[in-house]
Amino acid sequence: MKQTIIYLVVFVSILIGCNTQIIKDNKEIKKDEDKSQKVFLITLDGVRWQELFTGADSLLINDAKYTKDSAYIKSKYWKTSPDKRKQLLSPFFWNKIAKNGQLYGNRKYSNKVNLKNTHWFSYPGYSEILCGFADDSRINSNDKVNNPNKTILELVNNLPDYKGKVGAFGSWDVFPYIINEERSGIYVNAGYREAKGKDLTKKEKYLNGLQKQAIQPWKTVRQDMFTHNYALEFIKKSKPKLVYISYGETDDFAHDGDYAHYLLAIENTNNMIKELWEYCQSNTYYKGKTTFIITTDHGRGTVPLESWKSHGQNLKYHGQNFTVKGSDETWLAVLGPNIEAKGEMKNELQLYNNQIASTIQKLLKVNVISAEVNQENLPIIQ
Repeated sequence: MKQTIIYLVVFVSILIGCNTQIIKDNKEIKKDEDKSQKVFLITLDGVRWQELFTGADSLLINDAKYTKDSAYIKSKYWKTSPDKRKQLLSPFFWNKIAKNGQLYGNRKYSNKVNLKNTHWFSYPGYSEILCGFADDSRINSNDKVNNPNKTILELVNNLPDYKGKVGAFGSWDVFPYIINEERSGIYVNAGYREAKGKDLTKKEKYLNGLQKQAIQPWKTVRQDMFTHNYALEFIKKSKPKLVYISYGETDDFAHDGDYAHYLLAIENTNNMIKELWEYCQSNTYYKGKTTFIITTDHGRGTVPLESWKSHGQNLKYHGQNFTVKGSDETWLAVLGPNIEAKGEMKNELQLYNNQIASTIQKLLKVNVISAEVNQENLPIIQ
């Protein structure tokens, strides 16, 4: 009798265990079968359209003032053909996006993307992208002040189906204020922040320790490798539907006048975006349902040569105002299931960064933006 009871208990335990696993597996299947569209918005801080469409600049790469190890950098990025140079620098853009997506902003063909804000530096640039309009009177510095305007991230996160399914990652430590983390309740990991929470993965714990050991090249901007890997681990763990990732090294190397590392950072970011895309294509939750929108917050100068280090309009410096011509010129790359494969756009066209927020709304098939937002979507959706 005792033996029969023991067998019965074991049998029931096995059944309960199997049912629990089946329920868990079914939940995972349902999660992966989610048919809703997802969007990854990605920015590369201060990357000029010139490098994206023509590769390394012949003047800067040959100037010892800006490119210290010219022989090594030229061996990596220099060819006489602009088409070959751009493929060396940004291979994912030109081998994948150019074949399966769309690229805008090559001014050689009068295909233009510009800022609408009149400041031409980071906080106003990011706010314009995320909010869908320029607020020149209130967003006029890079100070750590909470954004009074709601971003597309916050508006989407407020919807029941997206609550907790929005995340933001940035190398610059001002993003918690641009996104207004305090009001929006969005998960933001930026600057030198660590991953937080009770369910940290082994990799998140490892990244937390590694970031403490890493040299900090800038006080307010961490290395993009941390931003990227924190984001990727969050994506794998939490399966967000709307993700914002801002890579920042490019702008800081440019401000430092270090063209060699500016180029290295562009290629490195290209590779990280490629890794994100390939992960999405390997995961049933994201595959065939995810659109990448990639852009920059501002451009940089070209003439005189040293102006490539800077950007901005009507900036005060030593009591004088100055403007870096061309730093309102940006670019745009898109890739996804609803994006027609047109490649590099060579038609005469004018787009603006403030069209991105409404386009994200359309891709997600929600209705959240206010009247002040530019309602004109980017002409990217089939």
